[in-house]
Amino acid sequence: MYHFTIQHSLFSLILLFPQLLDLGKSLEHIMSMNLRLILEHDKNCNRWSAFFPELPGCTSAGDSEEEAIANAKEALSLWFEPSESNFSPDSKIVEVALG
Repeated sequence: MYHFTIQHSLFSLILLFPQLLDLGKSLEHIMSMNLRLILEHDKNCNRWSAFFPELPGCTSAGDSEEEAIANAKEALSLWFEPSESNFSPDSKIVEVALG
């Protein structure tokens, strides 16, 4: 198991882990949060899979353990990027920042 420090969208982190604010954690603590990366070797295809259990859909793979970790870091950064979505015409999109 590997741990990675994430320094991406604070808003995404708070949406994912609202209990951090309830516990009185500082912004520095939230931004230096560690996430678990699970690596599994598939002997049938001789490849490594990697996934962050706390982030649904944030997965990757590689031919080696090192490549799987590098690819997982890229997947992590992409996971926090906003995606295009089709909302109803009545929806209002608001960006929120702390501080």
